[in-house]
Amino acid sequence: MESFLRARPGSGPARTRVAAAVAALVTVGAGLGLRAVAAGNVAKYGGDALYTLLIFALVVLVAPRVTPSKAAGVALAVSWGVEFLQLTGLPAELSRHSTAARLVLGSTFNAPDLFWYAVGAIAGWLVARGRAVPAGEP
Repeated sequence: MESFLRARPGSGPARTRVAAAVAALVTVGAGLGLRAVAAGNVAKYGGDALYTLLIFALVVLVAPRVTPSKAAGVALAVSWGVEFLQLTGLPAELSRHSTAARLVLGSTFNAPDLFWYAVGAIAGWLVARGRAVPAGEP
């Protein structure tokens, strides 16, 4: 997000953090909205992409000078790490006792999730690089 905001007057780490915080809130809202209006694979895989997008926003919030590619890489690595952790059964056990653990760690490994996490990381990278801004806009 820093590179996206750098070209704008008055941009800097503080502005990047604000943008990342807003992006995180919007992402959580989008996830809740998706769960409210969709079901099945749309909700599941859309949620996977949004999960990684949220991690991307949180990485930028914590480290506002991070490059978009590094933020995407960290978000993807965390998402994949959590997914592979599910192979151990630990997240499933924690999820039985805590709704927060279920939301953050999930419970069951599902290989297609890995693809959708990559979709979320790429979406974050594209937005942060400014590719989502229509041509001709500053």
